[in-house]
Amino acid sequence: MKLSEPSCAFDGTAYRSRGAGETIVLIHGVGMDQRSWQPQIEALTRKHRVVTYDMLGHGESRLPPEGVQLADFADQLLRLLDHLQIARAHVVGHSMGALVAIEFALRHPGRCQRLMALNAVFQRSPAQRAAVLERARTLQSEGVAATVDSTIARWFGTPVPAHLHAIAALTTDILADVNALGYARAYGLFAASDEVHAQQLPQLAMPALFMTGEGDPNSSPAMSQAMAALAPQGRAEIVPGARHMMNLTDADAVNARLLRFISAAA
Repeated sequence: MKLSEPSCAFDGTAYRSRGAGETIVLIHGVGMDQRSWQPQIEALTRKHRVVTYDMLGHGESRLPPEGVQLADFADQLLRLLDHLQIARAHVVGHSMGALVAIEFALRHPGRCQRLMALNAVFQRSPAQRAAVLERARTLQSEGVAATVDSTIARWFGTPVPAHLHAIAALTTDILADVNALGYARAYGLFAASDEVHAQQLPQLAMPALFMTGEGDPNSSPAMSQAMAALAPQGRAEIVPGARHMMNLTDADAVNARLLRFISAAA
């Protein structure tokens, strides 16, 4: 499914809503936009209403303020759900979008039916923290173009496997389109937010799935397992052989796990 239909807009947020049934909201990662959810949209709209949107500073949405916080991104989602008159939703986030999803679930538990955090970061090691902070500095000082090649290599491997060329090309296109200032502001927050929910995860009031790829070193299986252990209704699932962009590279496996977890709510 291509995202060829035009976005709607509300309060500076570009979004699309498709399908019918219980609502699933998909929140993309830093540097991405709604296009990164193409395989999930096709699979999930068969039985659900699916809402995608561009985070602040991404796609067609407005820029975030300097010093933006996760609360600002959570508020963006709250305002969109209010606009669409959606009382409760299953909330899925990828990478930085997972941090936004967790923040939203903690701040507005009555609006989040089930939480699904894909490839989330949690309590990075000193080496991991130094590396992500260096990437944030490079993004600030040299711009997006200086980071694209290394990002693609980190997410897909070097060289990119032949069967992933089309997916890597789509990801490259999205990164090339991102607003440089919005990306830099969001990435700076992402780089500094791996500890922010450590004391709050035991307060999660809904079932929560923490899923990552077996081969994702920066959103590692140990991170997802640690978060699931802290959440009262948490569980961890690891997708064999998958890396960071598993929603694109291993879409069938990811979609099956999402649908199974959501259907358990019934």
